[in-house]
Amino acid sequence: MKRVEGLTHSYRFSWFALILAALGSGVLLLIVAPLAALVLSTSFGELSQAAADAQVIQSIRLTLSAALTATLISTVAGIPLSYVLARKEFFGKTALLAIIDLPIIIPHSAAGIALLTVIGRRSLLGSVTGGLMGSAAGIAVAMAFVSVPFLINAARAGFLAVPERLEKVGRSLGASPWRVFFTVSLPMAWRDIVSGMILMWARGISEFGAVIIIAYHPMTTPVMVFQRFNDYGLAYARSVAVLLIIICVAIFVVVRFLARPTQEAQDA
Repeated sequence: MKRVEGLTHSYRFSWFALILAALGSGVLLLIVAPLAALVLSTSFGELSQAAADAQVIQSIRLTLSAALTATLISTVAGIPLSYVLARKEFFGKTALLAIIDLPIIIPHSAAGIALLTVIGRRSLLGSVTGGLMGSAAGIAVAMAFVSVPFLINAARAGFLAVPERLEKVGRSLGASPWRVFFTVSLPMAWRDIVSGMILMWARGISEFGAVIIIAYHPMTTPVMVFQRFNDYGLAYARSVAVLLIIICVAIFVVVRFLARPTQEAQDA
């Protein structure tokens, strides 16, 4: 009787696993199928032609550097905010968390228009800075606006995972709050912070709606893909998109590979 019950349990578990695999495969297919079709429909000649185009290379360089600049500056400014949100309770905290997530929710074309009222040539800030319209700095600001929630939320989760008692032990031994932060909290939360930085950088690279309103020129690669699709058709836009995807995937693989030994060592 026990053996039969075991067989029945195994049979039910197989159906459960099969349903999970089928549902998961559907989601993976939704992600992989368009990307695979895009890559496979682009010939090596088209890809080589795009790689030899100076305008394409310049747009990719601008896209990567602007997103990286936005990420690094936001990291310096955002980590203290993430730590406060993880460790302190105060009136309006829930509202503040909702405000931080707003750039993810609102349409990004609306985000670009909102930024335009602040950094445009006719705005107060624009009159002081000379305006950020049509500049790499303006592009970085637009990228930071739409992607910084990924960094802040990931860093906050990292600090929440750090046992607060360890910080209290450090303080009880006479360490200053600054020393505890840099020797206890930050080293233990760094993996989540790096993960947030990667997500923010990736989101900045892919941004189109806010960037095209702030700076149609110089062109980032998403804007160039849109422009070439409108002017020349699918084939010219497709090769540029594939080239950007290949470069981004290569960078992210390298970053993950470099971080993996340290993570395994810490997990051990």
